[in-house]
Amino acid sequence: MTSPISGSTPTTAPAATAEVTRSDQMGKDTFLKLLVAQMRFQDPSNPTSSSEFMAQTATFSQVEKLEEIASQNAELLTLQRSLSAGALVGKHVAYTADDGTTVTGAVSSVIVAHGTEPRAVIGDAAVPLGRITEITTPEVDTPGTGTPDPGTSDPDKGPSAA
Repeated sequence: MTSPISGSTPTTAPAATAEVTRSDQMGKDTFLKLLVAQMRFQDPSNPTSSSEFMAQTATFSQVEKLEEIASQNAELLTLQRSLSAGALVGKHVAYTADDGTTVTGAVSSVIVAHGTEPRAVIGDAAVPLGRITEITTPEVDTPGTGTPDPGTSDPDKGPSAA
């Protein structure tokens, strides 16, 4: 069994979003504005060549497609997390509580809300999936898997009356 490290705090994975906001990157709108400005203020005696214009248009198309792919990947990640969370129902898990202790229990349901990490309901606690440290299948007593008692040929029946 593991023991919590004192002074450490558990972390959870952030929820996937379809939009990335970074101040150091240009979006397709900025790119389009720059392209239009370049065309508007070009020197009439020395216009931009058609090959340069086509290259810039192709770059614009690539930016649009990359944004679509990023959005689709975020949606797929959200779906994958939801499916993984649903597979936990009925499993026994161990997780790190807010105070750093390890708590175990069975997952009774899963909460999947838009924009947040899925949470497993264990007892009265809704635990983010990032805090789960161990997953086990509950032991099931399956007929026919035991060792036969001496004097019997069938493990599902008791001793034979001979």
